[in-house]
Amino acid sequence: MDSIYLDHNATTPVEPEVLEAMLPYWTTEFGNASSIHQFGRSAKVALESARESIAAFINCLPAELFFTSGGTESDNIAILGTASQFRGKKNHLIVAGTEHHAVIESAEHLHHKEGVDVSLLPVDREGFAHADQLKALIQDKTFLVSVMHANNETGAIQDIRTLADVAHERNTLFHTDAVQSIGKIRVDVKELTVDMLSLTGHKIYGPKGTGALFIRQGIKISPLMYGGSHEKKRRPGTENVAGAVGLAKALEIAGRRMDSDFERMRKLADYFIEQLISRVPDTTFNGPRRDRIPQTVNVSFKGTTGEPIILGLDMEGIAVASGSACTSGATEPSHVLTAMGIPSNVANGAIRFSMGRSTTKEQLDRVLQVLPPIVERLRAMSPEYNRTNA
Repeated sequence: MDSIYLDHNATTPVEPEVLEAMLPYWTTEFGNASSIHQFGRSAKVALESARESIAAFINCLPAELFFTSGGTESDNIAILGTASQFRGKKNHLIVAGTEHHAVIESAEHLHHKEGVDVSLLPVDREGFAHADQLKALIQDKTFLVSVMHANNETGAIQDIRTLADVAHERNTLFHTDAVQSIGKIRVDVKELTVDMLSLTGHKIYGPKGTGALFIRQGIKISPLMYGGSHEKKRRPGTENVAGAVGLAKALEIAGRRMDSDFERMRKLADYFIEQLISRVPDTTFNGPRRDRIPQTVNVSFKGTTGEPIILGLDMEGIAVASGSACTSGATEPSHVLTAMGIPSNVANGAIRFSMGRSTTKEQLDRVLQVLPPIVERLRAMSPEYNRTNA
């Protein structure tokens, strides 16, 4: 029986067209882009061509785009680098309660190690942050607000433009983590009015270990590393030319497919959600039904916990997750669902199904066939579930 992969929010396979574009820069075109001889010049041309392509995709200047190792590094540079620039001037940071751990833990580091005041922007039951609550939190000493564009666990798409406008009214910078939205919905930094934006390649059928950070012209960011003039000293280190080329190609493909992929994912997700709720009693959908990345389906099964469901599905050759891949093995309920006000006994039974280009209705039907018996078996072993449902 073929395996079924429903964890595309964690990572995706590399598209053959992307791999083909990258191969020369691991073999014949192997030069260091900082070298001035012909091998280096050839690599430099490829690097800058990739930068121009990605910059055009998000509507920024090539000079505003800096290559990194991925979303986590981009988030860290944006938050820690901005904090360093404002040290001694402003000392307050706001991050949404549903952010990726790359943002949350950067904020915690600043709070515990450098005394930065950190406020968590609350979200509603569907995971949306609201402008009035941001206005209530923002202060004269706030140097940065960071709110994720599309959530990695629920797919909720934030109204970034409105939130960024609130920040700018108070002379505060705004950063968004667009790792889950880039290539899936339109991302235009000018329309969003953000000052910084993080993206990565491996969520959109590009290579792992490759990402970028948009920094609006005129914004000063302190580097986290030292050792060279690469990326205008914002991110020193020998450039990953093959990765940059792969990231650019992955976005090029995503641009061609975005509308059709979105509509196909929407239809599959609507079907899957309706079938799950009808076939498995006491199933709760987590997050918004609209204004979300459609391929992300997060549901909770009352009377169970996520890990045994994941393991049960894995034994059937089906790969799913209980939240972010960065927190796999965690026993606490998802901080995203907790921030949304979902009780721990519900959040503990949450499973994230994230679909991709290879996902078919037949695969989802297979999940719908094997999942109900797994949940039923686990509930039969739950004294609490049997007591409350007696």
